[in-house]
Amino acid sequence: MTGRESQLTVRTRGVLAAGLSLALAACGSGPPAPAALPALSRLETATAQTTGDARGRAWDGVVEAVQQATLAAQTTGRVTAVNVDVNDRVAAGDVLLRLTAVEQQAGADTARAQLRAAEAAAMEAETNYRRFAALASGQYVSRAQVDLARATRDSAAAARDAARAQLAQAGQQAEYTVVRAPFAGIVSAREVEPGESVVPGQALLSLHAPGALRVEVQVPQSDAAGIRAANRARIVLDDGRSLDAAQVIVFPAADPSTHSVGVRAVLPDVADAPQPGITAKVVFPIAGNAGLVRIPAGAVMQRGEVSGVYVLASGNRIALRQVRLGQRIGDEMEVVAGLKAGEKVALDPVAAGQALAAQRKTAAGTGHG
Repeated sequence: MTGRESQLTVRTRGVLAAGLSLALAACGSGPPAPAALPALSRLETATAQTTGDARGRAWDGVVEAVQQATLAAQTTGRVTAVNVDVNDRVAAGDVLLRLTAVEQQAGADTARAQLRAAEAAAMEAETNYRRFAALASGQYVSRAQVDLARATRDSAAAARDAARAQLAQAGQQAEYTVVRAPFAGIVSAREVEPGESVVPGQALLSLHAPGALRVEVQVPQSDAAGIRAANRARIVLDDGRSLDAAQVIVFPAADPSTHSVGVRAVLPDVADAPQPGITAKVVFPIAGNAGLVRIPAGAVMQRGEVSGVYVLASGNRIALRQVRLGQRIGDEMEVVAGLKAGEKVALDPVAAGQALAAQRKTAAGTGHG
């Protein structure tokens, strides 16, 4: 092999080695990996739920007692005794709680003494008037003196009547120190303990009558006429029981702020009655909207006349989607089109918009790399 051929062979091997190295590098690197998308785990979400089924339309409510009361203090004092506790049954007129009555009793004693003084003054004024009236017949006193005696008598009588009213008021304040049950029921809350000082208006106890229960819901004004015409409903409790409402009452006026109408469904008298405060679903036999879904109203974003929601999809993605809205029911909004049941929407549109902007920025940076 000549020197020139040797140089060509070495040069050829160098070119082949460089080409092989580039090929291996190309095979090892592959396509550029996409950058990590912004984390969306911190966004609060809600799942779109269906509003009804073929058997009618349903709204959620809370079971409440028809007869319930919160007993508040009507005078100032210190709690000396609480005779009942939560879940105790009481009869009408039972003493539930007592307050100190020192100030109230002193006020009643003062008013009683003032009444005795006013009665004595009124009696004396009446006697003087009669004396002057008798002397006036013989013209021993002037007409002006008789008129003055009459005015004094009338003033004393008015002061006596005012003292009687003050005594009645003071006696009522003393009676306020003894709190009695206004009706037979069950104690549902106890707000104070012995030794606490209370002021007028402060809650002391709460009780309810367990017999009559009802569920109140807010329905769209467009459905009020159909519910009123049907005049029946089915109450589904949280334990799965389904009860036919004993009475359905549709309010005669709508709420001007939400444009919804209140409806009360009275529960029948059953042996195992539900407890007040639990949730229940009221189903009315009107045309159901199985295709509609319901989402929290706060999740909807308005841009002019266009409504949209931020939908979270698989693969840690978020997208802004236009929707067509229906009626607002309380804190929820019906979605006529643009969203399916089971999809997740962001509850905070502002935070979701920031996450979407960060997502697009990351995707754009990856594309330029």
